[in-house]
Amino acid sequence: MKQEKRQRGRTDIRLALCALCMLTALLLSACKETGAQEEPADGIYQIYYLNSNRTKLAGASYRAQTDDPERLIAELAEQILKAPDHPDYQAILGERAALLGIHKEDNILYLNFNRDYSAVKPSREILCRAALAKTFTQIPGIDFISINCDGQPLWDSHGNPVGAFSGSDFVESVSDVNSFERVELKLYFANEAGDRLVPETRELVHNISTSMEKLVVEQLLAGPQSGAGAVLPKDTKILNVSLTDGVCYVNLDSSFLNGDPGTAEYIPVYALVNSLTELQTVTKVQITVAGSADVTYRNAISLASPLGREETYIQQ
Repeated sequence: MKQEKRQRGRTDIRLALCALCMLTALLLSACKETGAQEEPADGIYQIYYLNSNRTKLAGASYRAQTDDPERLIAELAEQILKAPDHPDYQAILGERAALLGIHKEDNILYLNFNRDYSAVKPSREILCRAALAKTFTQIPGIDFISINCDGQPLWDSHGNPVGAFSGSDFVESVSDVNSFERVELKLYFANEAGDRLVPETRELVHNISTSMEKLVVEQLLAGPQSGAGAVLPKDTKILNVSLTDGVCYVNLDSSFLNGDPGTAEYIPVYALVNSLTELQTVTKVQITVAGSADVTYRNAISLASPLGREETYIQQ
């Protein structure tokens, strides 16, 4: 029964694309350039291509002809694999790389390319991955993308398996591939009881113009991905993050003080401190609220001086 259900959930891209080919000329007329991904509204999706010199993503608005999830997957695939006949857009794949099949299981969309996909230059492949993630994860029920090459998992240029990824893995909208790099962060979130920190390793592609220190704070605000508990209020605003002589200065707005009362008072503070001190550049963390260090967090922890790493709060 489970196998039959899974089979019904599979989309045969080759059959679907044949049915859609006759509509392509009409559908492309609905495209217009846009600078950022938007949530689908009235059947309008953002399709991501490469720009004219293949160094950036170029988005286009597209009105889908169906709201059926399975047909929508095939329809968006038709659009993203063949860029509009316009000099501002280039297809994300070269002529030799081809999509062999596509199917959805749970919240993951599996894309199976031929072996030539693995020969795509790393700089272009990152943009291709970002375009696929940002396009397909707009479809309700699809949170992650997984790429295979001729049935085998995709490996990055360092010999590591890429695994499933989402649009949010590409921090900030990928614009110039030469300004982006893949990094691995070790972050700390709350355990179920709210009295210990649990580690979570996260890989991201981020803009090198954003410091690693700020990236850590941003990812803590984004929340956990592994079922752990959040440590910072989502409405907290980052006013500034800087680094001087090994001390990371994190200036947050007053929303930081509205922490979850279900967690111990040291959890939000040391989630920041321990996550940041995982970076080789950071030895201590000075937290300020609206520029002031004259703060005692939840009447328990003074923020007057820089704080060092505290291993005793990490769950063993």
